[in-house]
Amino acid sequence: MVRVMATGVFDLLHPGHVYFLEEAKKLGDELVVVVARDATAKRLKHEPIVPEHLRLQVVAALKPVDRALLGSPTDIYQTVVDVRPDIIALGYDQIWDEHEVEAESARRGVTVKVVRLPEIPHDHLATKRLVDRIIERARTAEETPQ
Repeated sequence: MVRVMATGVFDLLHPGHVYFLEEAKKLGDELVVVVARDATAKRLKHEPIVPEHLRLQVVAALKPVDRALLGSPTDIYQTVVDVRPDIIALGYDQIWDEHEVEAESARRGVTVKVVRLPEIPHDHLATKRLVDRIIERARTAEETPQ
C-alpha cells in the first residue's frame, strides 16, 4: 500500500483545493492530509479565516481524503515521522523544496519521494484571489448608488 501525504492550510475551500487532493490521491492508495495549524498558517501564509478544527473537519469530509489530521504546532517534520508516507505531494505553489524535504525526512528516518503536482487549472479561484474579489465586489457595491 502506498501512503501519500498532502499538506495545506485549506482556508476557504475552493476548486483548486479539490483538484490538488484528487491529483495527490492518484499517486497512491491512501491519502493522508495534514491541515496546517492556525499558528503555522499565520507564520507561513496568512491568518486563517476559518479556525483549524473546522478546516480539519471540512477536509476530512472530502471524497479523496482517507484521513485528515492537524499538523504539529512546532515541527512540520514531526508529522512526516508520525505518518511515515511513501510520497509527499506538493502543490505547484507550495514553498517547500522537494530535495530539502526528502533530505530532512531521510535524516529523521523516513524515506520519502516528494512529487510536485502541476499547476491547478482553477488558480484564479485561490483563497487570496477569492478574498480580493469579494472585497472588490463589496467596495463596488458600496460605491454604486442604489
